[in-house]
Amino acid sequence: MPITPEQQARLTRLAALPDEAIDTTDIPEIPDWSDAVRGGLYRPRKQAITIRLDADLIAHFKAGGGAYQTRINRALREWVREHTPPHPTTL
Repeated sequence: MPITPEQQARLTRLAALPDEAIDTTDIPEIPDWSDAVRGGLYRPRKQAITIRLDADLIAHFKAGGGAYQTRINRALREWVREHTPPHPTTL
């Protein structure tokens, strides 16, 4: 959904404010982020599929405990990231 010209104008004004002019009293600063969860609100869309994998691979991922499908997904995502060429830069 596109933003309205009024919303864009407000965003532009807010972006121009210096940090010290922004009232953050209703959102106190959090000095300790050690318990933060990255991507905690984002849930990628999942698609159920049937895939045949070697039994030893499944056993390896299941040996790590629950959520073995998540670990398989993470391993596949890492492989794709490492084997995808970077996007060419536009000049």
